[in-house]
Amino acid sequence: MNLDFQVVLDACVLVQAPLRDTLLRLAEHPSLYIPRWSAEIIDETVRTLESRLGLAPDKTAYLVSELRTHFSDSWVTGYEPLIELMANDPNDRHVLAAAVRCGAEVIVTYNKRHFLSAALEPWGVEVQGPSTFLTYQYDLNPTVVIDKLHAQARNLGRTLPQQLTVLRRAASTFVDVVCQDLEIKLDS
Repeated sequence: MNLDFQVVLDACVLVQAPLRDTLLRLAEHPSLYIPRWSAEIIDETVRTLESRLGLAPDKTAYLVSELRTHFSDSWVTGYEPLIELMANDPNDRHVLAAAVRCGAEVIVTYNKRHFLSAALEPWGVEVQGPSTFLTYQYDLNPTVVIDKLHAQARNLGRTLPQQLTVLRRAASTFVDVVCQDLEIKLDS
């Protein structure tokens, strides 16, 4: 396992519960990476969950409490002075600044257009969509990823194919790779 591979998870990949759950399970022991985020990223996640998805404030407060409890080392601080140095999309400069501050190699986001290569290269940071990131983790550690997917399905009272069907909405390429390798056929 790579105990020093730090990855910033952008708010957009933390909003969808199935994807968030999968990403965070891969960060639990045995950890495939160290998830990182800032209070600003979590605030954006909470705003989206409440305003766009209608989640009640007590539920988002519970989520934040759980993140603080189980991923207490994931919170990046002290990145604010770096924001003005970032050349990516102004609305996501805080994300790149957090990545630079903590030494993350990757930002996982759906908003790849907000992180053009020219803005990332000086800092040695790469951007990946969630499906790409999960596929890379699977390629590097297939047994661990499959074990965690099985555990996730069991914890949620689902079969693995049912869980993969739910996850497919958020990370279709990853799910297709896993299904092909395990010879699982999902209903369309």
